[in-house]
Amino acid sequence: MTRTFAIVDCNNFYASCERLFRPDLKNVPLVVLSNNDGCVVARSQEVKDLGIKMAVPVFKIQEEIKRYGIQVFSSNYTLYGDISSRVMQTLEQFSPHVEVYSIDEAFLDLSGVASLNDYGQVIRSTVLKHVGVPVCVGIAPTKTLAKLANYAAKKFKATNGVVDLRDHKRQKRLMEITPASEVWGVGRKLTESLKRRGVETVWQLAQMDTHQVRRLYSVVLERTVCELNGESCLELEEKSSAKQQIVCSRSFGEKLTQYTDLREAVCEFAARAAEKLRREDRLALMVNVFIRTSPFDKSSPNYDNVATGRLTQPSSDTPKILELVTRLFDMIWKDGYRYAKAGVMLGDFCSPNNVQPNLFENQEDNQENEKLMQVIDAINHSGQGKIWFGGQRPKKDWFMRQANVSPAYTTRWSSIPEVK
Repeated sequence: MTRTFAIVDCNNFYASCERLFRPDLKNVPLVVLSNNDGCVVARSQEVKDLGIKMAVPVFKIQEEIKRYGIQVFSSNYTLYGDISSRVMQTLEQFSPHVEVYSIDEAFLDLSGVASLNDYGQVIRSTVLKHVGVPVCVGIAPTKTLAKLANYAAKKFKATNGVVDLRDHKRQKRLMEITPASEVWGVGRKLTESLKRRGVETVWQLAQMDTHQVRRLYSVVLERTVCELNGESCLELEEKSSAKQQIVCSRSFGEKLTQYTDLREAVCEFAARAAEKLRREDRLALMVNVFIRTSPFDKSSPNYDNVATGRLTQPSSDTPKILELVTRLFDMIWKDGYRYAKAGVMLGDFCSPNNVQPNLFENQEDNQENEKLMQVIDAINHSGQGKIWFGGQRPKKDWFMRQANVSPAYTTRWSSIPEVK
């Protein structure tokens, strides 16, 4: 049986989430900003049609915001994550094999399904009805071609949001009019390199000799060329791969200048990272701490530094990680600067079952510490209270600026919208 893949991609996902509980914003231009309300990270179709680019600093488009009545929202990742979960749960009813590729995309195995174009329309209407988010569906015999089909479904309104790209003639027609930069995994530098070799369209890329592609570029691009020619090289990854690192960082709403304030923020990030590590059932050996000023602030001196250390034994124990984090922080702290961002990264992971016990450590104490961490996590997740360590800062007044954040409609009782 021939494999058939589909990718379901939410349209302008962050903007669509903001409109879910604001029907008055239908057809109104809307942007979502990055952390600290700095740059545009999501645009409604109306904003795209105005020519406003992704990642443009918001201060540069103030005139357009006033002229066109553009609605501006701060990022609300709690809302977006919850809506994403609802979309993925809805998609699971259409296939027993689903790969959640990103917050707004999922691959489905539709092998054996008849009338695929009709099935794609059913997927679209069901997600819209159950969740309220519009999606497009790309269908093809490989994952790379499915991504290309989804690109066409979004670009050409005549497709009605679904493109079935199994037909070879249809594949060729689309490839001939599509830039190579639209191929999944072909970034800016690779696009420039291909262009220098006369490869500007997807069709030209698909016609390249695979051995030459591997020699000149990589086995990854070789697989891409094979996939463009209908040879499936990429399987669905239904289980998410284990994380290689965990990063917890924030840009601050106000610049921090005091040692105690920044140290408390770094300890808060370390505690959060350790909690995420336990949730993954992993242990870390490497700890990285970084602090920096804003590179855009020309009124004060710049400073950017990082320190890395290793625990004596792999661990997810918050006190042990905090102890190393504070030592590393003291190594890079410098007075007289206005710090805009800090963070903690944990790495070099291993499974708790693959650790050689230290001959000089009391294993009973380690077991007691593990139980203590489990109790603390359970209390913090219960919603009945909050436990923090002495180095953390209970008052999070250094959090990032979110002047236009929408309510937590789906995760907080007090924010449930009222219908009058």
